Amino acid sequence: MRFVEALAAPGFGAIAEFKRRSPSAGDLRPGGDVAGVAKSYERAGARAMSVLVDERFAGSWDDLRAARAATPLPLLAKGFFSMPEHLRTAAEAGADAALLILRDLDDESARALMACADELGLDTLVEAHDALELARATALGAPVIGVNARDLSTFAIDRTAQLRLLAQAPRDRIVVAESAISTRAQGAAAELAGARAMLVGSTLMRAPDPGAKLAELISRPLVKVCGLTRQGDVDAAVAAGADMVGFILAQESPRRTDELLDAPETVLRVAVFVGEERETDADLHQFYARENGHRARDGVLRRQGENVGNVVDLPWKAEDPTHLERARSQPGRVMLAGGLGPANVRAAIDAVHPWAVDSARSTERAPGIKDHGAIRAWVAAAR
Repeated sequence: MRFVEALAAPGFGAIAEFKRRSPSAGDLRPGGDVAGVAKSYERAGARAMSVLVDERFAGSWDDLRAARAATPLPLLAKGFFSMPEHLRTAAEAGADAALLILRDLDDESARALMACADELGLDTLVEAHDALELARATALGAPVIGVNARDLSTFAIDRTAQLRLLAQAPRDRIVVAESAISTRAQGAAAELAGARAMLVGSTLMRAPDPGAKLAELISRPLVKVCGLTRQGDVDAAVAAGADMVGFILAQESPRRTDELLDAPETVLRVAVFVGEERETDADLHQFYARENGHRARDGVLRRQGENVGNVVDLPWKAEDPTHLERARSQPGRVMLAGGLGPANVRAAIDAVHPWAVDSARSTERAPGIKDHGAIRAWVAAAR
């Protein structure tokens, strides 16, 4: 149960993958040092490591053995397993878990392989790609369900469908988002949809330093630039490395915009409302009640109507010396806002350890008009 226990730990984690090539992307790291990469994943904070053993990925069981010799991380043997002999080989090579792909297995075969894995002391990650396979994995009693954004028949990626399935998955299972994650924001989107972990392979294998890239993907807080009203400013925030871009749709704000501007899928778009909320195509809503004609002090983060975090802010046009202490005492995901800028955000992060940090005023030269140098300074300080 080492694999399951690692993924069940509090917070959002990562299964970091080693693969030398991908059928869809070609060679990734053909001469990669699996032992060195395994150690870098361990240092970076991976919950577990996945190792491709299939020859179509230029993998082998020797790669799994080398990883086992190099790291105590729980190891997932990843391949196209269909017979008990495959699982026995995985156990003998040092795996703690094995992948079972429902696309290639009927229910009877999957159930038999899950039972065989249990006898061998292996956990399983049962992979689903669509709603039918998700229902099958649930009915099979799989404790860990992987939701793959990639159609293994066509190699096409559909992140929207993946997020929808993650949200539909049963909350009494450990759900893993597989494929299509290359930024912190994309990992956070999977987290907010219900995933307990993400499995990342190609993004890490392409990076000059896979461990450093993993550390970047799992690091928190996310950094939000809010009060955006011009497309050029959105583009500057994205270029600076912001994870979230915010658009204020509240009547009373001098930073109000009437529309959500374009942003790439590598970041999250956040619509900010006060008092009244309406449907948008934003990734998240940041909602404040209205009190005494202006926004309430604190707000909530919502994903498709579900509260997924708390916004801890300062009182309207006022200070509070207990602000950071209040934020630190809040349970769950906290977005810290109010009076933050390049000069004080690092101390605030160290004091609170928030899930995200938010600033509008520190990045502008006039309300709703951004200073691109200030945006870069804010993101760099908060990262």
